[in-house]
Amino acid sequence: MKRFAQLYTELDQTTRTTTKVQALIAYFRAAAPQDAVWAVGFLMGRKPRRSVPSPRLRRWAAEEAGIPGWLFEACYEVVGDLAETITLLLPPGSGDDHRPLKVWVEQRLLPLRELPEDKQRENVIAAWRELDPTQRLVWNKLVTGGFRVGVSQKLVIRALARIGGIDEAVIAHRLMGNWDPVPAFWDRLLSLQTDDADFSRPYPFFLAYPLGAGLEELGATAEWQAEWKWDGIRAQVIRRRDQVFIWSRGEELVTGKFPEIRAAARNLPDGSVLDGEILAWKEDRPLDFTALQRRIVRKHLTPGVLKSVPVALMAYDLLELDGADVRGRELAWRTAALEDLLCRLGDPRLLTSPKVSAASWSELARIRDDARRHGVEGLMLKRRCSPYRVGRRRGDWWKWKVDPLSVDAVLTYAQRGHGKRSGLYTDYTFSVWDGDRLVPFAKAYSGLTDLEIREVDRFIRRNTVERFGPVHSVKPELVFEIAFETIRRSPRHRSGIAVRFPRIARWRTDKTVSEADRIETITALLNASQGPR
Repeated sequence: MKRFAQLYTELDQTTRTTTKVQALIAYFRAAAPQDAVWAVGFLMGRKPRRSVPSPRLRRWAAEEAGIPGWLFEACYEVVGDLAETITLLLPPGSGDDHRPLKVWVEQRLLPLRELPEDKQRENVIAAWRELDPTQRLVWNKLVTGGFRVGVSQKLVIRALARIGGIDEAVIAHRLMGNWDPVPAFWDRLLSLQTDDADFSRPYPFFLAYPLGAGLEELGATAEWQAEWKWDGIRAQVIRRRDQVFIWSRGEELVTGKFPEIRAAARNLPDGSVLDGEILAWKEDRPLDFTALQRRIVRKHLTPGVLKSVPVALMAYDLLELDGADVRGRELAWRTAALEDLLCRLGDPRLLTSPKVSAASWSELARIRDDARRHGVEGLMLKRRCSPYRVGRRRGDWWKWKVDPLSVDAVLTYAQRGHGKRSGLYTDYTFSVWDGDRLVPFAKAYSGLTDLEIREVDRFIRRNTVERFGPVHSVKPELVFEIAFETIRRSPRHRSGIAVRFPRIARWRTDKTVSEADRIETITALLNASQGPR
């Protein structure tokens, strides 16, 4: 635990990629396999679920620190992170514990969730008293389910590849899917034998970068394949050994959530892997992403849900054919083989993403501008000769989304941020005019510069009208342009409208509150963006 806490500190205190990789390599070379494999899981984002409810932890920490609950809550509001608040307020621990990470996780952390409250309290406080502040912070983050540190999966994979002398793609593949944090897996992870892929395991996803350069810099349009950018769930559908597996990009096995796709995939040849987008699909067009969300959150898929929100896989790449890994073949070959495969299958639940043809970049730009009317987010540009790579790589795949929609709205509510922003008011609620009153329209917290954040923070502190717990109602004086991707009707929102991925585009210092947009304007925007049905 001491070594893992030291690694956490080293990763947290630097932004240099080389320093992070060196720290990872040093840790993994020194750590015992039973500790290293747990560390890999945590660093790759496989954090355990919250072990103890937050109110209990806050109450126990206040008691252990000898302070009233209101004072703890005031400190928590300023610090913004529960694990850090507890670490700062508790009296120093002994720091004498030398038990390995494996013991702390398997014997102290994981059993917590099943213990009665009195035993939970006993074990948590014992841990606080045994650990030094650095170890205690890591422990608290594990207990609260909030463990994360400034290191990407790519850097973890790079460090492991250098230790084992293995290609990064092999390490990435071995870390995909389900695996148990046991020493045997650590041995397999660094094994020089590369034919050990679990038959259910997906390939690492190839991810596109947002298009930033001018289109002319990409060269001739003939070198590129254009497709619609679908708004669904990225997934790989695997047919191996007479079984079907559906994996999301988040490495979650979601086969049971999509029985229609599983049934259709049973007819694929054995040794097939498709990459594509799971869409709510009805009457030959995609439904709104929120329809897919409503289906995903259900624990039980009733016949009514299956009928009202049917799904299909919009496949756009072929990664394995007849048991052979074809990711190294050119995209043009892979998509042609995919089209041939699914055409022969003829199942409407397994679709091929159509190519978007254009004679020039200007023509393609006009097609992209009309994307919302087709129920898509924009275009994907893929180099025809590109292999299927691992992770996010520049050069071969670009996502070219339509320009965001935007409205001018008024700042009406604010509350403190979290983590590094905990001392500032950075979480905002914006409103638009409905008649002669302002109604909440969207929440946003990104898009301002550090200087602008400090200016807005000062305004909020000086112009708070009311307080509702941590939320401050402020004088309606500041106007901001709020950008978002999609818009839809929503009876759950006071404005009757919900938007997706809202963020602050700019501070409209040139506008007065009376010039902010009205609900009628936004309704017209909604109608225009939906297109014909």
